[in-house]
Amino acid sequence: MLRGACFHHGDGSLGCTMARVFVYGTLKKGQPNYKHMINTAKGLAKFQGTGRTVEKYPLVIAGKYNIPYMLNIPGTGHHVAGEIYSVDDQMLRFLDEFEGCPDMYQRTLMRIEVGIVECFVYSTTTYPPEWVSLPYHDSYDSSGKHGLSYVLRESRD
Repeated sequence: MLRGACFHHGDGSLGCTMARVFVYGTLKKGQPNYKHMINTAKGLAKFQGTGRTVEKYPLVIAGKYNIPYMLNIPGTGHHVAGEIYSVDDQMLRFLDEFEGCPDMYQRTLMRIEVGIVECFVYSTTTYPPEWVSLPYHDSYDSSGKHGLSYVLRESRD
């Protein structure tokens, strides 16, 4: 099941299916926004493992706040590395809001190589054209050698 859905069992208990989400930037373990993935007040996110995109995509670090963006241009760039989480509906709704979906990022299904599974990924088709000429990365780390340290939302002007 790719979308989260809840249902009642015959015994009256509630069961929920989980959606798979692939994160490649600040929501990964050890990155500045990982705290949201483990905040159960925002919903449940269960780490499933690491993977990479089957198709190549440009992963750029852009804008005034050095935000990682995967540009939705399949076939260009690198196989992007990241982490796969199973999330409940509440966490999926939180992530949609956190990622500014659908304006800043759009949640789309992509094939992620583990074996191969489909996961929701926040990539973007709404970016300035000059971002296509920024350096492409195959993996994101806020404190990587690119020197573009991510600026937390609460520290932005």
